[in-house]
Amino acid sequence: MDLQLFNKIIIVTGGAKGIGEGIVQVLAKEGAIPVIVGRNENDNQKLVTELAAKGFESFQVAAELTRPEESEKAVKAVIEKYGRIDGLVNNAGVNDGVGLENGDYEGFIASLHKNVVHYYLMAHYALPALKESKGAIVNISSKTADTGQGGTSAYAAANGGRNALTREWAVELLKYGIRVNSVIVAECWTPLYERWIETLPNPAEKLESITAHIPLENRMTTSEEIANMTVFLLSQRSSHTTGQLIYVDGGYVHLDRALANS
Repeated sequence: MDLQLFNKIIIVTGGAKGIGEGIVQVLAKEGAIPVIVGRNENDNQKLVTELAAKGFESFQVAAELTRPEESEKAVKAVIEKYGRIDGLVNNAGVNDGVGLENGDYEGFIASLHKNVVHYYLMAHYALPALKESKGAIVNISSKTADTGQGGTSAYAAANGGRNALTREWAVELLKYGIRVNSVIVAECWTPLYERWIETLPNPAEKLESITAHIPLENRMTTSEEIANMTVFLLSQRSSHTTGQLIYVDGGYVHLDRALANS
């Protein structure tokens, strides 16, 4: 299916690694021009170079999005380079384990800046360009807002915020023809997830326990599967879809876990 994304300028925050990289790769294959926004310029440029070797154009902006002014800087850099923005994927963030018992005010607020404040700011600064292009926004979110996890109050709160902003923006931006949706991630295999598993006493056993409770095929979601849905939602092939929270999780959140072993 042609997603009609040729030469579309799509910003992907946290686009150098993990789910973000998966989204960038799929966008490039669809003929879009992904713009990688992330804190590490070397990581960003490495992916730009890899894509160029495959004949794909991309661009990168180094920005530390925990600092509010960096969101505006990133958007301005894209406008200066291309003169337009056709889509925004808010993806950057980290499950940083700021809980109720082990957290404090400073840690909680810092985590919100890592995980949801820049979602708002990137959309705010990109909005004039998105109005012109009638572009789309996709917010990457997490199951923690639905299921809880324990020991991660700030990250759960941030994801609840991401979901609420998705619905709020979908309403506010109807008059501009800007669609806003969210892709909800549960257990997705990324380098960051792999590093976390390896910190546990019995990583192989823990991984087997997790996948055993994923109803569809008892396996982790891949970053490419998250990317495929994200890119579809950015495209005009999803032209009447807005305000939706779409779970790409093998049924993890909503299906009876007993199904996983049936």
